[in-house]
Amino acid sequence: MASGVRLPLVRMAVPARPRRIPAWVLALPPVAALGVVFLHPLALVLWQSVSPDGGGHSFSAYGEVFAQAAFRDALRNTVLIAAGATAGSLLLGFALALVIAFVPLPGGKAIGRFIDVFLSFPSFLITLALLFVYGTAGIANGLWTGATGAAAGPFDFLHTPWGVLLAEITYFTPFVMRPLLGAFAQIDPAQLDVAASLGARAPRIVRQVILPEALPSLAAGGSLVLVMCLNEFGIVLFTGAKGVTTLPVLVYGKAILDGDYTGACVVAVVNIALSLALYGLYRTLTHRMDGARRART
Repeated sequence: MASGVRLPLVRMAVPARPRRIPAWVLALPPVAALGVVFLHPLALVLWQSVSPDGGGHSFSAYGEVFAQAAFRDALRNTVLIAAGATAGSLLLGFALALVIAFVPLPGGKAIGRFIDVFLSFPSFLITLALLFVYGTAGIANGLWTGATGAAAGPFDFLHTPWGVLLAEITYFTPFVMRPLLGAFAQIDPAQLDVAASLGARAPRIVRQVILPEALPSLAAGGSLVLVMCLNEFGIVLFTGAKGVTTLPVLVYGKAILDGDYTGACVVAVVNIALSLALYGLYRTLTHRMDGARRART
């Protein structure tokens, strides 16, 4: 080949880089769906709460609702019942989860599966079951009157705040048990064996070994139950408790029975704000608990 002849250079074809879709484009469809399904109705509720029937826009409806004794009673009932039901669900759920997870019972796995099924039950179904058992004409009163010949049975508490509390604890306890059972399954049995071999009794093992591991699950389950109790409507309605009006029931009464849609929206906004405040408190507590747990480890 002659030295003066130059061969043409062959350029390698460089594959074109695929264009990356911006992140905001991918986030747009779910954000739009969330806005249509949730944010838009919420914005309408907020707008209606500052739009009195007389026209214009003001916060006068808030002052009128806050001045009503029915609203103050409903707010107090909502907070007290939610706090009591949450505390009862935590105590009962923790005790039942301990038994199912660490006590060798026949059918323990079947009970755990039943808890998963129980979570799908509607709340009014549990209330109806309690009415069949403890109602005025329920099974318990029927057995009592049949055995003693009395005109009426002794069980007449379902139409009181105690009946609402019992129904909510019965329904929401599995919501505490489910995360606890998952946390208990992660505990190494060797830790329990070592603690027992060192002479620790069952209460001390629960307090020093099991409870620290269960605290995040207890916080998660308790916060979920608390928020759900604040917004519970079916249990209070189906028990027919006299004088027990919660914020969701008050919203129903103002909107459907009284036709006061502005007042109903004001109560709904208060209920939403209360739920968000408790959720923020839960996030703060869990963040601090996680930080303390990482510091210990």
